[in-house]
Amino acid sequence: MPRNPLPRGKIVPRYPARRKRRFTLLGALLAVLSLVLSACGGSATSAGDGGNTLIIGMTASDIPVLDTGLAQGQGYEGLRFVGNQLYDGLTKFDLTKSDQIPKIIPDLAESWAPNADLTSWTFKLRPGVTFHDGTPWNADAAIFNLDRYLNKTSPDFYQELNAQGGLSIAGIKAYHKIDDLTIQIDTNGPWAYLPSDLATVYFGSPTAIKAEGNQGFAEKPVGTGPFKFDSLVRGQRMVMVANDKYWAGRPKVDKVILRPIPDPTARTAALRSGEVNWIEVPPPDDVPSLKSQGFQVLTNSYDHIWPWVYNMTKAPFDDVKVREALNWAINRQALVDNILKGTAEPALGYVPHANAAYEPADDVYGYDPAKAKRLLAEAGYPNGFTMTLSYPTSGSGNMVPTPMNTALQTDLAAVGVKVELKPIEWAAMLNDYFVGKIPDNADALNISLSYQQEGFWRSWFGTDSGINAGKYSNPQVDDLFARARTVGDDKARANLYSQAAQILGKDSPWLVVVNDRNPRVLAPSVHGFVQPQSWFADLTQLSVG
Repeated sequence: MPRNPLPRGKIVPRYPARRKRRFTLLGALLAVLSLVLSACGGSATSAGDGGNTLIIGMTASDIPVLDTGLAQGQGYEGLRFVGNQLYDGLTKFDLTKSDQIPKIIPDLAESWAPNADLTSWTFKLRPGVTFHDGTPWNADAAIFNLDRYLNKTSPDFYQELNAQGGLSIAGIKAYHKIDDLTIQIDTNGPWAYLPSDLATVYFGSPTAIKAEGNQGFAEKPVGTGPFKFDSLVRGQRMVMVANDKYWAGRPKVDKVILRPIPDPTARTAALRSGEVNWIEVPPPDDVPSLKSQGFQVLTNSYDHIWPWVYNMTKAPFDDVKVREALNWAINRQALVDNILKGTAEPALGYVPHANAAYEPADDVYGYDPAKAKRLLAEAGYPNGFTMTLSYPTSGSGNMVPTPMNTALQTDLAAVGVKVELKPIEWAAMLNDYFVGKIPDNADALNISLSYQQEGFWRSWFGTDSGINAGKYSNPQVDDLFARARTVGDDKARANLYSQAAQILGKDSPWLVVVNDRNPRVLAPSVHGFVQPQSWFADLTQLSVG
């Protein structure tokens, strides 16, 4: 019988966990001392790892929970290095090219097709695939996993997983097995981009989950992915080994070790000392010296935006002229050059350049302090005003928020707007943001966001969205988002988002600042990695040596 789960899972953040701070020579020396002391207890290299082994210094403070979708508890970094390595979804992003925005391609589903009104999708499953424990991948395994995510009447339902699934599963009405290698998923309404939203819905071995239980499976995960779980020491490391029987071919690298190193100073020191051979998010000030020392410093555009979300329920941000004025008052290029050292690019509108919806017409802002002052005067604030900004001190995709917001504070002061910066811990901010609140009822909040899953457009700007923290509302924009769910052609749907972005440019619900370029640094011994235009990364085609 079809499952009718009626999921209403809480949407949770999915952004790569990154912590960046500018650091001093003293900080670097302390970090090196810390690494030397930790090596006495067994570092990545001293433990005998070597040869064809990739050792990644993550920004996360711990290894993510290893159970399928729960890996996103450490943001998109958790999905990048755990979810996408241990598991597969029905679909996935093509991460093999650096010069193209990744498209959705088959993964555990070989193909899919919707009905005429895009409310029912049939997925043909890939034959001959087995989980790491030998359990066959088939429709029964798919239904078991969907029950864990969605079916509140099933004994296999897992509430925490349901909540973590968030946007990717909200809107699925029912699903059922057609035959051993075919399933059908029905939705509450048209859902043209369902295959994209399913890319982060991962599948675990029913045999292992039943044997270990939810908590046990989180410590001994079993998927179908390119790497198999080997060992875990919480707070220190996770080891994965190549899956010799991976359906798409054995990975070229033999072993992947994840090391949580949240402090950027310590991450860079670990790279320089050879303790790791890959780090996420180098401190921008270190980029020139890392390049000169022969390390591979990689960047690429991806679907990321770093805005201030205005609280439009409060004056003066209920006035569009004020909101637009601030967008003309900030020097984005100077921020990119002087603070971020080229690891980001100016955001002149609401669509990142690495989003399929981007068109040059979407870039609507620039740097013109005189225009900013004129708009403020027209709005009745010739002498400016005072405002508060809630911002995270670190966290997923937030780059270096304190120096960045301090620079913006200086720019805005030049046009008469005095900004009181109110730092808050990242997790605490998200607790408020994802129930639609701005911490401390501030006038604006700074946060890292994305449109990688198309449903995020409506999440950030839809009138009826529970996480539209700024309380922006425009019926024209709502209509474009509703129409997008009914349009099967990707280019036509992207055009609708571009139209929405141009309306957003006129309404100015955010102060748009920069788009991150996803910097990471690899040792010279790492070969064959492609830096995609994505939050995610394909580790299967690289080697070390």
